[in-house]
Amino acid sequence: MRSPANCMLPGVSEDVTHTLNEIAGAFLIEMQECVRDVNYERARPLFADDVVAYGTFAAVVEGRGRLEYEQWRNVWPTIRDFTFRLDELHTLGTESWICVIAPWDSLGKRANGESFSRPGRATLVLSRRDNRWVAAHSHFSLAPSPG
Repeated sequence: MRSPANCMLPGVSEDVTHTLNEIAGAFLIEMQECVRDVNYERARPLFADDVVAYGTFAAVVEGRGRLEYEQWRNVWPTIRDFTFRLDELHTLGTESWICVIAPWDSLGKRANGESFSRPGRATLVLSRRDNRWVAAHSHFSLAPSPG
């Protein structure tokens, strides 16, 4: 039986889905550390040179450099405790690409210094290039407000 947190394409075995989760989880943990450390240099190799992405600050951007300058540098220094909720990870893919969907949490800081919760969600498409996994697409956004 398939885990509800994973979707498989016809002809893709359960073993592959388990592996997809492992690959996606490792990628997200590495990215999580980059965000927490505000380490752009370490994060760059996780993303394809020709990544297409968007987020809170970046409209649709093409290229890792634009993603870094228009999105990462506007968000990462302003938050703390960025954490992917890996127990809610969803994957779909094959041996050459993986769609990764995962919620995350972080804390922001108001002008008065008070912290506030910033839950969100991410969708990434990982592509296998030169024997490594890189994000060819990413979308990070805050979760909708309840209510």
